[in-house]
Amino acid sequence: MSSVAVLTQESFNEHRNGLLPEQAGAASGGPSSAGDEEALPTYKDAFPPLPEKASSPEGTQDSANAWTKIKPLKSSVITQVFHVPLEERKYKDISQFGEGDQAKICVDIMHKTGAHLELSMAKDQGLSIMVSGKLDAVMKARKEIVSRLQTQASATVAIPKEHHRFVIGKNGEKLQELELKTATKIQIPRPDDPSNYIKISGTKEGLEKAKHEILLISAEQDKRAVERVNIDKVYHPFITGAFNKTVGEMMQETGARINVPPPSVNKTEIVITGEKEQVALAVNLIKKIYEEKKKNATTIAVEVKKSQHKYVIGPKGNTLQEILEKTGVSVEIPPPDSSSETVILRGEPDRLGQALTEVYAKANSYTVSSVSAPSWLHRFIIGKKGQNLAKITQQMPKVHIEFTEGEDRITLEGPTKDMQLVQSQIEAIVTDLVSRMDYTEISVDPKFHRHLIGKGGANINRIKDLHKVSVRIPPDNEKSNLIRIEGDPQGVQEAKKELLELASRMENERTKDMIIEQRFHRAIIGQKGEKIKEVREKFPEVIINFPDPAQKSDIVQLRGPRTEVEKCSKFMQKIVAEMVENSFTVSVPIFKQFHKNIIGKGGANIKKIREETNTKIDLPAENSNSEMIIITGKKANCEAAKNRILAIQKELANITEMEVSIPSKLHNSLIGSKGRFVRSIMEECGGVHIHFPSEGSGIDTVTIRGPAEDVEKARRQLLSLAEEKQTKSHTAELRAKPEYHKFLIGKGGANIRKVRDSTGARIIFPTSDDKDQELITVVGTEEAVGQAQKELEELIKSLDNIVEDFMTVDPKHHRYFVARRGQVLRDLADEYGGVMVSFPRTGSQSDKVTLKGAKDCVEAAKKRMQEIVEDLDAQVTMECVIAQKFHRSIMGPKGSRIQQITRDHNVQIKFPDREDPQAPPAEAPVQENGEAVGEVKEINPSTPKKCDVIVLSGRKERCEAAVEALKALVPVSIEVEVPFELHRYIIGQKGSGIRKMMDEYEVNIQVPAPELQSDIISITGLVNHLDRAKDGLLDRVKELQAEQEDRALRSFKLTITVDPKYHPKIIGRKGAIITQIRTEHDVNIQFPEKNDENQDQITITGYEQNTMSARDAIQTIVDELEEMISEDITLDSRVHARIIGARGKGIRKIMEEFKVDLRFPQSGAADPNVVTVMGRPEFVDEAIDHLLNLEEEYMADVVENESKQAYMKPRGGGATAEEPRGPSKGFVVREAPWTTSSEKAPDMSSSEDFPSFGAPVAAKASPWGPKRF
Repeated sequence: MSSVAVLTQESFNEHRNGLLPEQAGAASGGPSSAGDEEALPTYKDAFPPLPEKASSPEGTQDSANAWTKIKPLKSSVITQVFHVPLEERKYKDISQFGEGDQAKICVDIMHKTGAHLELSMAKDQGLSIMVSGKLDAVMKARKEIVSRLQTQASATVAIPKEHHRFVIGKNGEKLQELELKTATKIQIPRPDDPSNYIKISGTKEGLEKAKHEILLISAEQDKRAVERVNIDKVYHPFITGAFNKTVGEMMQETGARINVPPPSVNKTEIVITGEKEQVALAVNLIKKIYEEKKKNATTIAVEVKKSQHKYVIGPKGNTLQEILEKTGVSVEIPPPDSSSETVILRGEPDRLGQALTEVYAKANSYTVSSVSAPSWLHRFIIGKKGQNLAKITQQMPKVHIEFTEGEDRITLEGPTKDMQLVQSQIEAIVTDLVSRMDYTEISVDPKFHRHLIGKGGANINRIKDLHKVSVRIPPDNEKSNLIRIEGDPQGVQEAKKELLELASRMENERTKDMIIEQRFHRAIIGQKGEKIKEVREKFPEVIINFPDPAQKSDIVQLRGPRTEVEKCSKFMQKIVAEMVENSFTVSVPIFKQFHKNIIGKGGANIKKIREETNTKIDLPAENSNSEMIIITGKKANCEAAKNRILAIQKELANITEMEVSIPSKLHNSLIGSKGRFVRSIMEECGGVHIHFPSEGSGIDTVTIRGPAEDVEKARRQLLSLAEEKQTKSHTAELRAKPEYHKFLIGKGGANIRKVRDSTGARIIFPTSDDKDQELITVVGTEEAVGQAQKELEELIKSLDNIVEDFMTVDPKHHRYFVARRGQVLRDLADEYGGVMVSFPRTGSQSDKVTLKGAKDCVEAAKKRMQEIVEDLDAQVTMECVIAQKFHRSIMGPKGSRIQQITRDHNVQIKFPDREDPQAPPAEAPVQENGEAVGEVKEINPSTPKKCDVIVLSGRKERCEAAVEALKALVPVSIEVEVPFELHRYIIGQKGSGIRKMMDEYEVNIQVPAPELQSDIISITGLVNHLDRAKDGLLDRVKELQAEQEDRALRSFKLTITVDPKYHPKIIGRKGAIITQIRTEHDVNIQFPEKNDENQDQITITGYEQNTMSARDAIQTIVDELEEMISEDITLDSRVHARIIGARGKGIRKIMEEFKVDLRFPQSGAADPNVVTVMGRPEFVDEAIDHLLNLEEEYMADVVENESKQAYMKPRGGGATAEEPRGPSKGFVVREAPWTTSSEKAPDMSSSEDFPSFGAPVAAKASPWGPKRF
């Protein structure tokens, strides 16, 4: 076992402190001698060995003591086992061990306490629980186990009421500890309860333990006693002694606790607690002191000024304690609230004189004086962050300096010997400040104060810095108009003048309120305030205030000089006018089916309209029923966009627009509740759009838009209804089941039209959005409404009459009706009032079909089914041959085109399977009608391929029409000649150009490969799209050719010769000048590279006229530069940095002010004082004069700083003053192992004694040969 001893600096110092002075001197580096060696610590003292078991106690006692002080480490995790006998178990159901309530309780205890529990069953059916965890967790778990798994018993124990508090302990800690220790619940009666009984509940074992512990606590308290002794308050100091020494000694001697009330508490009772014998002993000692002092002590009364009492008391009463300690006399001071100045000294007669001397000495050790100083100078005397006062207080820390606000004096308090010096120093500061400082007050209306301060204190800080003054503007809550200026007399007057000018200017300011709609405020302010910042920069003297958004106010306030406010107002009115103009909105109703055409492929059409008309166009969502397209922008632009959108719709369908004049007073009644009336007209007339003017406009014109026939129909209906409304209008309501509505309306509205034609009334059915789906409204004249109501009620009544009927349908057609999960039957039920149609089971050869429902609905459904059967009987199959490569194009996206043909012509279309081009030709005999044909026929080349044949089923005339529609969808190709050199521009970057054209014209454009060098571009698409695509391509060719011509004109080059030394001046700072020339003349200007031969050649590229203008502009700059001169002046290099300024700010200002260029020498230059000035002769002279003046001004500061440096202590100078230290001998010990035995001291440089990590170590040679492991 090895040990390592570490000697710290503290242990070494401790060792040295124990030596004699002469020994300490020797240890600190005196001449060595035999005595010195003896003073050194021994090796065993410095490095005590570990104790050995085998060694004798005499030899190891001392060394062992050094190590026994080290506390052994204990594991923080403990394990305890608790046993619950069978008779005390709460849960005794043995069959469910590990599954019942006790397992759940254990899991809950583990979650609550964080301890780990393991249950096991003993042979006697007792329960053993092993608990592991931290001590606190184990104790908590034990308490939970006992209370929840073990049956509980209860007991009571009686102890005196006054002992209860000792069972509870401080903050209940003792009680909690007791409950944890005994795993019981202990209930102690409340203080107001006279009962002495303490109730304990828990296990039998726990009850006994708890009872024992409580009785022990009570027994311990029985041994204790409390004694109260009344001693006159004036004798308390003698009992406590100076700094509580006497009472402390008594407590140590007796072991009792003595509580003496503090001087501030007016009580005479001293309380002694402890063991009875100890208390009795302490009481005797206290009474002995009291009797002795009462007998021997006398008093004297002296008068001491009230202001000096605090000096006699001292900080925290320490001075009184010092007097008591030194003289044994108690000094009684009257309370602070008393006006008495009498101080009483109580003690032995022979000591009173000495104590009196001490009291007067302490009273007169401090004096109070004052220095006259105007209150406005106080903060200058104090200095920034108290710097001026700190210098005084550091020298005289006991002197207290007090400044009272509003008083023209400074109060000084401190030791008499220091006061005179401090007073003279402060008087000197006051005299100096009065001689060079001044103040003035000006009156300014408080409403202008914040404007004088400026944003973030910008204005007031500028005035303070410029005039080196302090300006105090009263806060808003003071409501004072006096502004105080303090500082240098001249600066005060200048600041006063400037502030008064600002105030008078503000009095002449004008405030204007602008009415701007709140919806425009955000747009005017802009994102992160960028736009309003531009306005404020344009009008810096005008303050613009917007209202808080929560106020919902339209008032924007402008304040500033009259003319500037007017200009700003006009500018903002112009901005608002533009916004109002750009926020015009128009709604355009467009049939839903044409929305996709308006959007265009990939949004091409809508994007083009938006860009060209500069408007915002919003379309309704696909799943929305709305047909309105909203356009926002300038009125003219909105109208242009509207016309373009309407033109697209008109081009796609035969759409016409008609205006009808209907008195505006009838508009509301024609529109109906929530637009139901007008919507029914629009639906009845093929979905036309009817647009009424806005309410209150007084316009009579109503616009109808849609197919020509439907528009005319809607017009007639509107006029007829308007006429009815003007004469007499009546409304009635009736109800019918929603499933009857379609039957009542009839196919294409045939049934309802019949009722309307016969009665002249209008019948309005609910839409899907209406809440009441059964309500039907009848509108018209009273007679017409009555008749229509009667007919409808009869129809509804007949529909309620359920009948059952039969019809025959050939079994071969059954599949058509029940296919696609009975879609045809569902459509029949929807159309004919929910009629139920039942077909016979699959497999039975029955042709009987049952129909059940309202009589009229059954008849109508029967008739419709017979029509379907006739169509199926008359159905033919027709083939249409179209090359397979066109099939996908014919189908359209997601089969939309083919679905449209199927719906329009009521036919079925089946496309063939795609042919695999890699599959070998079939050699097997062909099967026809399920029978194999014996001979293999020769394939006719003219016979169409199977993969090209599209099969159509339906009536013959419909199939023929569908074939024509299919062939019309077959794409056709045309060729357009386009010069080869333009192909790459047509394709565009990454194909964007050609892709845009293909999306716009819905065609495929094929450009030949570059290696073919061909001029032919192929366009493939529908016939009606090809002409537009061709025209678009040719238009693009014309644009590109025009661009080529323009490019040729722009590539004119002009070269001018300019001396290279002028190039930087032409370029300008960060390229500002050359960028301006390039922008103004729209040219490209190229300067020569570093390695070019012609360093004086500048190339200008652009239009010929523009290059000439740019050349003239450059020549003008060169002419100006040639007129410039260059002069060298000598400026002391020590002032260069100040002239240049921070980040070149100073030098830039000089160059801009005098329009010259300055060149300072680089570090390491031959003459560091030479500065070059370049510019026009008159500007150069002015700049030189200015620079020389600056040099003269700055040099005065440089000389002053250098003279100060001469008196300053050089850095690191302190080290030279110190005496050189002798070489350190390190830490030396006697009787080390290497000195007392043959062993040598370890060699620090030896790799064998101290091997490196990972380094190989040579084995020591041994007479027995190498070691074997």
